[in-house]
Amino acid sequence: MQKGKLTKYIMGALLAGALTFTAVPTEAAVQVNPIPGLSATFIKGADLSMVPALEANGAQFKDVDGTPKDVLQIFKDHGVNWVRFRIWNNPKTGPGGGGDTDEAKALAMTKRAKALGLKVLIDFHYSDFWADPGKQAKPAAWEGHSKDQLVKDVYDYTAKVLKDFQAQGTQPDMIQVGNEIMNGMMWPEGKFPGNDNGKELARLVQAGLQAIHDNDPKHEIKTMIHLADGGNNWIYQNFFNALINDNKVNDFDVIGLSYYPFWHGTLDDLSNNINDISKRYNKDVIVVETAFGYTNENFDKMPNAYGAAEERIGGFRSSVQGQASGLRALMERVTRVPDHHGLGMFYWAPDWYAVPNVGWKTGEGNEWDNLAMFDNNGRALESMDVWNDVSNPNGKTVTPTFKEVEVPTVIGNIGVPVQLPKKVLVTYSDDHTQEMDVNWEKAPTYSKLGTYKVKGTIAALKQPVTAQVKVIKKVNLFKNPGFEDVTLNGWTVEGDTAAVNAISKAGDSLGKGSLHYWADHAFKIKVSQSFKNLKPGKYTVRVSTQGGGGQSSYKLFVQGDNGKMQTTDIKDTAWNKWNTVEIKDVEIKGGTATAGVMMDGAAGNWGTMDNFEFFLQE
Repeated sequence: MQKGKLTKYIMGALLAGALTFTAVPTEAAVQVNPIPGLSATFIKGADLSMVPALEANGAQFKDVDGTPKDVLQIFKDHGVNWVRFRIWNNPKTGPGGGGDTDEAKALAMTKRAKALGLKVLIDFHYSDFWADPGKQAKPAAWEGHSKDQLVKDVYDYTAKVLKDFQAQGTQPDMIQVGNEIMNGMMWPEGKFPGNDNGKELARLVQAGLQAIHDNDPKHEIKTMIHLADGGNNWIYQNFFNALINDNKVNDFDVIGLSYYPFWHGTLDDLSNNINDISKRYNKDVIVVETAFGYTNENFDKMPNAYGAAEERIGGFRSSVQGQASGLRALMERVTRVPDHHGLGMFYWAPDWYAVPNVGWKTGEGNEWDNLAMFDNNGRALESMDVWNDVSNPNGKTVTPTFKEVEVPTVIGNIGVPVQLPKKVLVTYSDDHTQEMDVNWEKAPTYSKLGTYKVKGTIAALKQPVTAQVKVIKKVNLFKNPGFEDVTLNGWTVEGDTAAVNAISKAGDSLGKGSLHYWADHAFKIKVSQSFKNLKPGKYTVRVSTQGGGGQSSYKLFVQGDNGKMQTTDIKDTAWNKWNTVEIKDVEIKGGTATAGVMMDGAAGNWGTMDNFEFFLQE
């Protein structure tokens, strides 16, 4: 296959100066190794639910060579054999946007897909807007209905929609009952686990499944139950033990997983989960949502869900090659599931490049544009070839080789030994990345301000590496202040500890990680650190936050050695609208202090905290 050229990205530019690399830009073609033994029926899918909105707003799609084509034809030509369309009951009652993906659009898209010989998965959200682990609002038309009536609503609606597909001669090949329902669906009645271990949720799920079975006497339609967090085996065991073992709902074929490597753990985490649940519950598995970034650039004003922090976590560079390599690695993990239970995967919204008026919500932009498989002009990326290349028996197999290594930047202070990272990020020729152990020279102590270099060696590769050390005056006394290791190490969490966790997601974090809070009930939390042997003087404590607001009390606090507690209110208003508060002139004489955040939250309150600071003023 003739391939064009693409410019490899330099990590230093992508991380805005946080990291630099020793390699020089080079030109190379996208290279994808075939997957040995890949079944001809392996699902290579794409969720194209945004297509109607994109086309209605002027999007034009072009193949890799620049030839204008129907977008579904482009995917088929590059090896995609399944497509997925979501259905919202009545988007007109919600805030709008997100494709306004109602039944009529799904019917029209399915007709187009079937005409091309593509198979179709239909995704019922049972909502008028996005349904996901953080929100599962029932349709407005069903508000106020009893539990029994909601069960009937699900059955009647599912049956009606399925009959409409059958009437136009386009019966779906697979249907999922609910979308990412690890926390239930159609809240509050279908909340999981709730107070009934998922009994009402099970009734709702069973109603959807029964509607499909009753209108599919030949059992031609596969059925799916879909959860998020595909790398978390505990979530899957907890959910399916309740659904299958306790509530006796087992007449479905497939467990679907959302797995985004920058949010849901490593590929090993995914493999451990899908291998376990396929055997434990005797089900086929499909990674029904995934995505990989091809750049860290943002093409509109909406902050992206994926950026430099996610790139480092996700295991693949933000490049066209990295996107292809990530997809290939994921498909290989699915095809390795024992007993042929790994059926395939779907890429979520690969069509969604930045087009005006096509946002996740009316009036908002596109947070997904750098995870699409089209550039900002609607031209297919060379990574689109991955679908064909993995099945090419004559394809070339190339062993990845060392490409480059990061130059970490470390902040130090006078008279204190510098803490250098134990691992550095190595990039290989296929743009997959790996953190590797490094042996540094003896940790130095500096007597002057300035920028210094420390040499080390990656033992496994015998590769030299250099760290840059910046020695500055101001010293942040908080340990793990920015949660950059995506843990709560160093922090004391009191109160409702289950409401607090460390996460890594663009918009929710200013760097790699942040402290996240949420609960489905009223909660109280206190997160803090205590300090000893402080120099006498005046100190400042500071934190940055974002979230939905609505707490009855949310305060930054510091308590000095005189026992007096000083506080200041924190008021958040929206996602990714960051707000920094501080308390200055905290006088410390006896050498001790405690600082952090206290909160009295209501059910559903959410947000994150990041970049804590506690330092001696000049």
